[in-house]
Amino acid sequence: MDVADMTGKTVVITGGNSGIGKQTALNLARAGARVVITARDAGRGQTALSELRSHSVSDEVELVVFDLGDLAAVRSGAAEILSICDRIDVLVNNAGVVLSERRESADGFEATFADNHLGPFLLTELLIDRIKESAPARIVNVASTAHKGARHGLDFSDLQSTRRYRGMQAYSRSKLANIYFTTELARRLEGSAVTANCLHPGTVTTGYGRDGDTNGVLAFGLKISAPFFLTPEKGARTSIFLASSPEVSGVSGKYFVKCKPRSPSKAAQDDRAAKRLWQISEELVSQAGADASG
Repeated sequence: MDVADMTGKTVVITGGNSGIGKQTALNLARAGARVVITARDAGRGQTALSELRSHSVSDEVELVVFDLGDLAAVRSGAAEILSICDRIDVLVNNAGVVLSERRESADGFEATFADNHLGPFLLTELLIDRIKESAPARIVNVASTAHKGARHGLDFSDLQSTRRYRGMQAYSRSKLANIYFTTELARRLEGSAVTANCLHPGTVTTGYGRDGDTNGVLAFGLKISAPFFLTPEKGARTSIFLASSPEVSGVSGKYFVKCKPRSPSKAAQDDRAAKRLWQISEELVSQAGADASG
């Protein structure tokens, strides 16, 4: 796909070591951007870094290693990003997980909620001043059509899925949280020349399940569906479009599918729920920070 000239732009992409994150990084680096990818595994991150530099023919690709599911690590990772980036023109919150069994993060949160929502939420908060200083700038959140699986919205009385856990249900709720986060972030950024949009990339061949994150029925479903998944090249198109295209300059608070704005589910259009999730998320990351320092 054609990508607008990104020379002079700095782009941060979480989960840029594989799948659509890696493909997004490759295309934006080829377009002239300085690209900083994040990865939770240093070895895989270094491998991806070498490949990206080679395939983009650019030395302007860098790596920061931290786990989005560990909020102390997110704080350290954000500090490292800020130390090496005097500007951030685009932040792509791309990384995510789907887990068959309930796990808890280092902070005691349900891991899908922590990795897919709380980590990106905190990272964005920590980088937002630098992003505003770089305006016009963009924030791109990778959500999913899977949000439609949370037909009744978020269960605010059980955000940590302690009463009942189903892998795809937890994933659907986390993707709904991505849309709520985008909606409220865009509202809070009004007048700042920073936009925030989210997207469904399509069902993409990624690293899901590679580390034993999925098993049983969920793993079987992913395996038999794999031949019908999009390649990362095709799946990354909307992320690349939102990160670079002049067509969406000034567009904010929208949900995109195949590079076009679409209406998400009815539950995803609940602005009150979006505001409520933001408030709760602030309290959770603040409490985790206080516990860590204490």
